[in-house]
Amino acid sequence: MKNNLSIVLLLGIAHSTTSCATIFTGTNDKISFNSTPEGATVFHKGVEKCVTPCTVNIPRSLSKQTVTFEKEGFNHQEVKLDKNFNAVTLLNILFGGAIGVGIDAATGSLTKYSTKKYEVELEAKQQ
Repeated sequence: MKNNLSIVLLLGIAHSTTSCATIFTGTNDKISFNSTPEGATVFHKGVEKCVTPCTVNIPRSLSKQTVTFEKEGFNHQEVKLDKNFNAVTLLNILFGGAIGVGIDAATGSLTKYSTKKYEVELEAKQQ
């Protein structure tokens, strides 16, 4: 009976530690955007996120991520979001194995955005 309880306890611990990066660091990062001049609309994946200056949650992803700043009378500016490896994922290698790493990959939590504040200077369109 004690042996069965130990196995159940160990399985519970192993299950609770899978997808560590997703659980401990989430699937979004809060990123601030500012522009000169202010009042530019920030788009991510074609969806309006905010108007500068602003802070918004951006979902993590393994693919290249960009935001576009748009303001009437100014050229659009696209900015690549910087990201790096999320070290919390290493816990999955020790405890969660392939299942945990797979969950972190699916949610984008293998990486996290390394730059949390972006400032752009928009250029006026030539008349």
